Formats: sequence, structure tokens, C-alpha cells
Amino acid sequence: MAETYESQALLPASPSASLISTTLLIYALYGIAAVFGLVSSGFPLIAPFFGVLGIVAVIIAYVRRAEVAGTWLASHYRWLIRTFWFSLLWAMVGGLVLVTLGLILIGIPIAFGIWIAATIWVIYRLVRGYALFKDSKAIPGM
Repeated sequence: MAETYESQALLPASPSASLISTTLLIYALYGIAAVFGLVSSGFPLIAPFFGVLGIVAVIIAYVRRAEVAGTWLASHYRWLIRTFWFSLLWAMVGGLVLVTLGLILIGIPIAFGIWIAATIWVIYRLVRGYALFKDSKAIPGM
């Protein structure tokens, strides 16, 4: 009897339809923010999420994160929140390289390389996360 109870406790709960819709909204806001970041200047000179849409999306993710605990959506929230913060980190690294090495001109291509790599990484994470989301699967390793 104890084994049955333990195995049932380990099964993830099924998320509500509103949580699934909220997660889809966060992916959509991140995607739109990334596209606007790319289209606005060709290259985002900061990570693509730091417009209003990206900031609103990460706030929604933080607010709803406790509600998805124990479901397959929890890994998506962690994935999205980490994507936001790591893109900020790489934007700051690119900015620091630009400021410190920009005067000798070598910092400009290095900074742009960092920003381009960060943008590609963000797009990869959005596409991979959404592909798993639409199949109702958790993100492995999260």
C-alpha cells in the first residue's frame, strides 16, 4: 500500500488550462520581443528581451511560477526565466567588451559577435522550448 502512495506522489500533476495559456502567452511575448529586437536595429545592441514585452513576460513567469510547481510546465518556466537572465548577462558582457576594448577597435567586432551569438542562442531556446511545450513535454534537465 505504501508503494502505491509513493508512486502516486511522484507523478506530476496535470496543469490547468489557464496555466497552459499563460505559458503560451509568455512564449509569445518572448518571441515578439526577440523579433522586435532584431527588426528594430538589425542587431539588438542589448539582449532581445529588454523591451517592455520581454520584461512583462519575465514578470508573468515569476508571478505564476509557484502555481506550476509539480507539473511539466515548471521546467518551461525555469527555462524561460533562465533564458531572460542569461541573455541579460551576455548583453552586459558584450557591452563591457565594447566599452573596454572599443577604443582600440577590436572590441566592436567582438561585442557584436557576442550579441549575435546571444541572439541566436535566445532564438534556439525559444524554438526548442516551444516545440516541447506544444507536445506537452517537460524540458529535459530542468
